[in-house]
Amino acid sequence: MPTATTIANPLSDPIPAEIPLPNAPLERVIAQVRFSSILKIEQREFITSFQDGIRTRYPSLEHDRTHLLAVGPDGLVPKEVGTRWRFVDQSGEWTVSLTPDFVALETTRYTSRADFFSRFGAVVEQVHTHFKPGLVERIGVRYIDRIDHDGLAEISNLVRGELSGVLQSPFRAAAVHALSEHIFEIDSARLLARWGILRANRTVDPAAIEPIEQPSWLLDLDMFRVGKQPFVPRAIVAEARGYAERIYCFFRWAVTPAFLTRYGGAV
Repeated sequence: MPTATTIANPLSDPIPAEIPLPNAPLERVIAQVRFSSILKIEQREFITSFQDGIRTRYPSLEHDRTHLLAVGPDGLVPKEVGTRWRFVDQSGEWTVSLTPDFVALETTRYTSRADFFSRFGAVVEQVHTHFKPGLVERIGVRYIDRIDHDGLAEISNLVRGELSGVLQSPFRAAAVHALSEHIFEIDSARLLARWGILRANRTVDPAAIEPIEQPSWLLDLDMFRVGKQPFVPRAIVAEARGYAERIYCFFRWAVTPAFLTRYGGAV
């Protein structure tokens, strides 16, 4: 059985060594850097060189329009805000998204921090080479775990009591939706931590968490910093990787040795 790492404070304690989990319930990992708007990214002719730089790894190109919810006379309505180019690998499990305001890498097939940030670094370098963004405005990294089926029945044994909450109560069977949300300040960054039960066919974020047909338990960790700084690829990737490490520390604090064993962890 994997040994437990003693983490008293996941916001400041040393980062534990990674324990690979071959069967991890990790639904999605996203890294994003927002930058000062570059309007030519809207135009197809200016995307060619960027596409050439990443096409070997991400050969499929998709194109759509991004939307935000805006308040109108009839309530919240979608508002079109710009072009989004999506470059997808052959498996469909890795996607690079590029808009006039940000670039993001996301995957549903995460294997390691080293692999993910090697890929993210290559994408950020291509953005720098072909578009020369002026300023970074936000850097963020997000890991989304979801447990369903049999794992949900065992959740009180898989995660700390602070996170299983109402599932340890006598009326756990009646709970169909119970999400907690917390924002922690860590130096100049923030960690948004969300966990709890999500009812069937519901989502709290359609862009990242797809509804499924049964209840599930979420652990959604999003660390980010807002603030302007020069667009320096190496510094961006180093900062993003640091956020991933802190998220991992929080994850390891949150789960039990039984969780590590259940999902294939080994010493």
